[in-house]
Amino acid sequence: MDLGLRGRVAIVAAASKGLGKAVALGLAREGVRVALFSRDETQIKAAGDEIAADDVVRRAGGEVLPLLADVTHDEDLRRVVSATEQRWAQIDILFNNAGGPPPGYFEDFSDEDWSRAFELNLLSTVRLTRLVVSGMRERRWGRILNLTSTSVKQPIDNLLLSNAIRSGVAALGKTLANGVAADGVTVNTIAPGRIRTDRLEQVDRSTADKLGVSVDEVRRRSEALIPMGRYGRPEELAAAAVFLASEPAAYITGQIVVVDGGLVKSTA
Repeated sequence: MDLGLRGRVAIVAAASKGLGKAVALGLAREGVRVALFSRDETQIKAAGDEIAADDVVRRAGGEVLPLLADVTHDEDLRRVVSATEQRWAQIDILFNNAGGPPPGYFEDFSDEDWSRAFELNLLSTVRLTRLVVSGMRERRWGRILNLTSTSVKQPIDNLLLSNAIRSGVAALGKTLANGVAADGVTVNTIAPGRIRTDRLEQVDRSTADKLGVSVDEVRRRSEALIPMGRYGRPEELAAAAVFLASEPAAYITGQIVVVDGGLVKSTA
């Protein structure tokens, strides 16, 4: 299937590793020009170099622009958008992403913890989207993808901050989708389940400490709850993101697309 992405321009947030990096690679392999950023200069440069050297990316004509930026700093986000537009004139695809807030329960968090989670996951999405959506509407083509978690469908006990804040991101996406659909812009939420990343390792370690068991035991119990019997791979999540960014996905908007191996039991 021709995804119609060659020559499009994307910004991928928090892309030095994990899901962000996998999405950046997946888009570049379709010939997309990808600006990717992270607050870790060494890691984002390494990620950019790795993607640029990929054989599939080279054959497809994909390009990369690694940038140093922190999603919680508005001035950094403005600089990312400006640098991308200076290089490639426009932005067609936005992948909103950020590291998750720390695991824990209600009594574990202060007002400062709530404020940091809000800035990290919800306000960063608002700010980046605000910077690019008007241009997408003017050109009558755009794809906005917001990465959240299956917690927006089925709350996870020890991820209270993520449950609350990421649900706000999902509601934002649904509401915005209705407002921009007539202009050819789609807005979708991608909700990964247990995908093998540093973030999942952090959550598994926290759960293990809370339960007084080994991390291996936590993983064994987690995998037993997944109908596919395993954790997902970042590239499997990236495949869903690349399709939602594509031309053939033009009639899909306002949706929460769950990538979880069947973990979530809800039908809605």
